[in-house]
Amino acid sequence: MKNIKDISTRLEIAKKKIKKNQIKNNGSNVTSIGTALKISTELVAAVVVGSTIGFILDSWFDTKPILTICFFIIGVVSGFLNVIKSAKKIQKNLKK
Repeated sequence: MKNIKDISTRLEIAKKKIKKNQIKNNGSNVTSIGTALKISTELVAAVVVGSTIGFILDSWFDTKPILTICFFIIGVVSGFLNVIKSAKKIQKNLKK
């Protein structure tokens, strides 16, 4: 009889742990979508800002495609660097 009570108690504890994990995992889907939107926004914003700065400088100095292309490339590189930094931060938080 003692073994059956011990097993049923352990079973109840395991069920409670599973329910807690399921509740935590339900919120992680929303968090993942938010993180993905943040990363994609950072990438797009860096490219747009770089291209805009290049376009404005091209109109000031009358060197039409050169500065726009240069700052576009700088924007892409900085966008990728931001994405890499964010991914490292997310990975570091997941390991905790």
